[in-house]
Amino acid sequence: MSEPRNKSLLHWEPFAYILLVVLVVLAGSLDPQGAPVAFWIAAVFAGAATVYFLVAFVSYGRRSRQNPDPAGNLRTLDDITLVPAEHVDSATNPTVTVADANRHQSAIDIVRTRGGERVRAVLVPRSSRWLSRRYRIGVQLVGGGEIRHAGFLPDAADDHWRDSLGALRADDRYVDVPAVIRGSAQPFRVDLDLSGVPAALGAPAAE
Repeated sequence: MSEPRNKSLLHWEPFAYILLVVLVVLAGSLDPQGAPVAFWIAAVFAGAATVYFLVAFVSYGRRSRQNPDPAGNLRTLDDITLVPAEHVDSATNPTVTVADANRHQSAIDIVRTRGGERVRAVLVPRSSRWLSRRYRIGVQLVGGGEIRHAGFLPDAADDHWRDSLGALRADDRYVDVPAVIRGSAQPFRVDLDLSGVPAALGAPAAE
């Protein structure tokens, strides 16, 4: 089964807010005397949007306590199953550099300080940037007792592994791979060794 590339509008966090504002503004712009039918139709939809907003707000609050949360961030490793992907010798280059790491330098620095340069990275499908509808495979660095979001797999790796990793997520299983934090000070770069992912997924590795 193919993984979705984007959140549906109903699951996109800002949608309820945008819908409510648009309908309230629309209802407020209509003259109940000059256009009573249009006004009351807009008012009814605005009322329905208010109810939907409240339901969405409560639902998001519940989902934000899940692990991973709606953005793909992990709070703990206790209630998920990790599938280790160890290094496998290969003629191809199995290393990829984490995308968007420049946005998460403080988080990377914390993991490096607590866990050193060589840590683990958990790959979390259906992660996303704040306010983005696009699903990506998130990278959660784990080291020294810390779990921090470091960025995402680059697009080519995301396209290649999205469906396979998504199938594991359905069973609360997540692949974790070796990671190296490059640099002695910010800006850091994070390299992931994906050579063992095919074996972890039960697929033949590239020669």
